[in-house]
Amino acid sequence: MFSPLRRRATIVGAAAMLAVAGLLPAPHASAAATVHRVLFDNTKAETAGNADWIISTSMPDPLAQNANPTSETSWTGALSAWGVALQRTGQYSLKTLPPGNSITYGGSGSLDLSNFDEFVIPEPNVRFSASEKTAIMQFVQHGGGLFLIVDHTGSDRNNDGYDSVQVANDLFTNNGVDNTDPFGFSEDSNDISTDNPRAISDSGNAVINGPFGTATGSIIRDGSTQTLHPNDNPNVKGLVFRTGSSQTGTTGAFFTTSTFGSGRVAIWGDSSPIDDGTGQSGNTLYNGWNDPAGTDATLALNATAWLAGASTGGGGGGGGGGGGCTAAQLLGNPGFETGTPAPWTAGSSVLAHSSTEPAHSGSWDAWLDGYGTTHTDTLSQTVSIPTSCATATMTYWLHIDSAETSTSTAYDTLTVSVGGTTVASYSNVNKATGYQQHSVNLSSFIGRSVAVTFTGTEDYTKQTSFVVDDTALNVS
Repeated sequence: MFSPLRRRATIVGAAAMLAVAGLLPAPHASAAATVHRVLFDNTKAETAGNADWIISTSMPDPLAQNANPTSETSWTGALSAWGVALQRTGQYSLKTLPPGNSITYGGSGSLDLSNFDEFVIPEPNVRFSASEKTAIMQFVQHGGGLFLIVDHTGSDRNNDGYDSVQVANDLFTNNGVDNTDPFGFSEDSNDISTDNPRAISDSGNAVINGPFGTATGSIIRDGSTQTLHPNDNPNVKGLVFRTGSSQTGTTGAFFTTSTFGSGRVAIWGDSSPIDDGTGQSGNTLYNGWNDPAGTDATLALNATAWLAGASTGGGGGGGGGGGGCTAAQLLGNPGFETGTPAPWTAGSSVLAHSSTEPAHSGSWDAWLDGYGTTHTDTLSQTVSIPTSCATATMTYWLHIDSAETSTSTAYDTLTVSVGGTTVASYSNVNKATGYQQHSVNLSSFIGRSVAVTFTGTEDYTKQTSFVVDDTALNVS
């Protein structure tokens, strides 16, 4: 139900902006040159039962166990082969979040997600708290990489009533940031005992063909699959599919990638592929890492590199990645969280921090119109889309609130244009509760410098507010 709002009071002034900015986590920072920071989770019963999903028993720093690892036995844990392989490149800094800690983003601790490029969650067996789910989603939204490995349904290793499939789906649907299928996939509640799923053929995909080689497939030894929802997120992409499933379909995916905000996501449906067969005594482990039926090590390491920003080529959205293209999000200040427009240019009072029209995430949004009188607001930013890239996709979240009652007549309008060409339009007729995410294919603008512009126009009576937040223009 929409109330007839007249124009809100917008927080302005440097002091107010600084106060608000101080409450928010900084945008996800890039790692130092050639060093990609990866945090492995061990707070969600990852070693319960026979599991041993750690890179080392030394936490948070595996180097305390052995500063110069040469093989998987240099560190203790069923994921030690994974950790040692990364460490030996000299391009990764690895840490573990030990048991008893909470997952945070925007805090002051050294293990806060804002200090990392990638977060690996290997088969979580405990549900994330509400604040942890928000932290994970904001981490990805602001540019982080999330690598989630689950297992089969019923794999409740600590007997708390939740298996990793349920934990994952709870994150996707009840996270407090975006509960509307943000990644474009869900984990299936199934248990596939044995299969050797094959990878798609995509020479430009940095997960399939990456710095650690070419992945041709994986293994399932009691695992689950994903269902893809490209209508919810067009960047979702299945990279490995179960035998008998269509590799261009939406069911039977076993390894899937996607994007959210400025970040990247990958999910794998079984923990057996990451198990190197070594670990703490008393655990029953399986060497899937080196199983000749799959190329699991290659898949894990390439995905790690892609999620951490160490490789390009686009795991999701069709996996284009032409030669020389660096996968990136091009819009500056995409969620307006700096509290000032730049590098956007905006009409007076367009940037807002208000409980009347709250942001989709964070505290700031761009609120166009809402005056209930003849008025026009604009929001614009010029970007250059590299010629070397194969794909360009713009996404944004939009909430339309209107006092207009007509379901057919457009009195107030919002147009979205790129390079002077209208690519989307909305009106008071499209009013709805909450935010809706929209996606526009901008591949036809590759190689051009274009202005991305939102223009809201109101007529003489009854307000309509067009509230924009969490924009992105992703290229690969």
